[in-house]
Amino acid sequence: MEIRNVAIIAHVDHGKTTLVDELLKQSEKRNAHEQIVERAMDSNDIERERGITILAKNTAIEYKGYRINILDTPGHADFGGEVERIMKMVDAVLLVVDAYEGAMPQTRFVLKKALEANVKPIVVINKVDRQFARPLESVNEVFDLFVELSANDEQLDFPIVYASGIRGLSSFNHEFTDAKDMKPLLETIIKHCPKPNQDKDSRLQFQPALLDYNDYVGRIGIGKINRGTIKVNQQVSCVRLDGTIKPFRIQKLFSFIGLNRVEVEEAYAGDIVAIAGLTDINVGETVCEVGFEEALPILHIDEPTVQMTFGTNTSPFAGKEGKFVTASKIEERLFKEIQKDVSLKVERLGGKEEWIVSGRGELHLGILIENMRREGFEFQVSRPQVIIQTINGVPHEPYEFVQVDCPNEVVGTVIEMLGSRKGIMNNMHNHVNQSRLTYTMPSRGLIGFMTDFMTATKGYGIISHSYLEYRPIEHVEVGSRQTGALVSLLEGMTTAYAIGRLEDRGTMFVEPRVNVYEGMIIGEANKEFDLAVNVTQEKQLTNMRSSSKDSTVVLKKARELSLEACLEFINDDELVEITPKNIRLRKRILKTNERKKSDKYTI
Repeated sequence: MEIRNVAIIAHVDHGKTTLVDELLKQSEKRNAHEQIVERAMDSNDIERERGITILAKNTAIEYKGYRINILDTPGHADFGGEVERIMKMVDAVLLVVDAYEGAMPQTRFVLKKALEANVKPIVVINKVDRQFARPLESVNEVFDLFVELSANDEQLDFPIVYASGIRGLSSFNHEFTDAKDMKPLLETIIKHCPKPNQDKDSRLQFQPALLDYNDYVGRIGIGKINRGTIKVNQQVSCVRLDGTIKPFRIQKLFSFIGLNRVEVEEAYAGDIVAIAGLTDINVGETVCEVGFEEALPILHIDEPTVQMTFGTNTSPFAGKEGKFVTASKIEERLFKEIQKDVSLKVERLGGKEEWIVSGRGELHLGILIENMRREGFEFQVSRPQVIIQTINGVPHEPYEFVQVDCPNEVVGTVIEMLGSRKGIMNNMHNHVNQSRLTYTMPSRGLIGFMTDFMTATKGYGIISHSYLEYRPIEHVEVGSRQTGALVSLLEGMTTAYAIGRLEDRGTMFVEPRVNVYEGMIIGEANKEFDLAVNVTQEKQLTNMRSSSKDSTVVLKKARELSLEACLEFINDDELVEITPKNIRLRKRILKTNERKKSDKYTI
């Protein structure tokens, strides 16, 4: 059976996973009883809740005697490490572009990775049935993007398919009048995707690009067999990243078909499989025949750009809500994560129960925090900070390419906000009551920006960004919060009476009858400095009868903060306390008097 290996890449929400759903449904060898749920490839709870792909996943379909291995990849640049790793596994990519939105920042990011890996691009203009769709303009935008990224003549001669992933239709005609099923897309894959090396008689070479974990067999390496044949119980050697050689036995061998991982006895060159047998196998290592060790080039992964400090919970409420609270458990969990995610780095701070965790962006680290919280961990984290690199003796900081789509009436506000965060405008143009702005700005200017942006655009704005390069650092303060915090003065339970009296001081984050402690942030002040307030004060009761009936106190609804909003809100002297039940904001120094002393002597 001939094999084709393709990856689906696109900007977030351009329809990759929905397109895979339809290809699975129209596969020839799908079991009749197998239900393909919506976004079947998004298996992670957070993926299904947020409607985004976080982890690259693979599946396979059979069509006209061909086996087509398909890899669904994330669209967010924060998870770009997933995209980079799988480029060595595939021979072609389906670049999915929304017919209305056209080429977006992450389209540029993922296409750049594909062109660098020299794989064959196939352009799919998706959602052509959408209102105001502009398929031909989108094709022109994509062509311009290819030219901008220095694609060669062969790459510029890309085939184009028009599709509607949600309806399961595709066509070679942009008017979409003859679309019946997904066959035009499948035929294009078979015709234009290069055939992988299927030399099954050579010496074995296999390189895992993705990792999975199973409680029964331990770590599982997923990758493409570069050459040769691999069998269950075969004795093989693993060439480690440091050049050492570790012999082991293939305990399990899995192939993919539809949504299932199927155990097989042997697999051949060109196929994408999963192997188990080496408990600490890593991405980029090479599995070879014993005595014929020949390592493949180690996979290149871009360096992290953002870091946060994780630490054990030191608040007065520590240990009350979490299942795993000790430093050893948190460290074990963080190091387990870096076994699966190679774009993440963890470093323990000497002599402290704290770790510096570095990733590709706020969302990348936010997803890790949310996963740990759901697993029962309790810990605290600092504000995200960009990673400064020293190049030729000069400190450099990461810059990002930013694209903003917003209604015309709020353009002035958005330009002012981006300008205050040291954004440099590259371009601006209008399209159907919307304006599109493109900027180059330092990454630290984007930290804490999303909440303010969504408020300013009343939820109608769309912002996308991707890492551009490191540039010399600008020694100006960018992106810190301009307002102070309302900080609890005492430990206790909040009262409606106290909150009612404090409402004119700022916006509250807590409702009545909530436990608080000294140093906990309970609201945002409407002044530029912090205010220590008593939010637990009870109304004084006397035996004197009031001459007038007490009026009912009507409180404003407290502002609910998501995890991302909390990370955006805090300043450098504040922390977010994460527990399975609550997310709290707090000062690093809890005692009010000690905080005043430190402020007094800080210059």
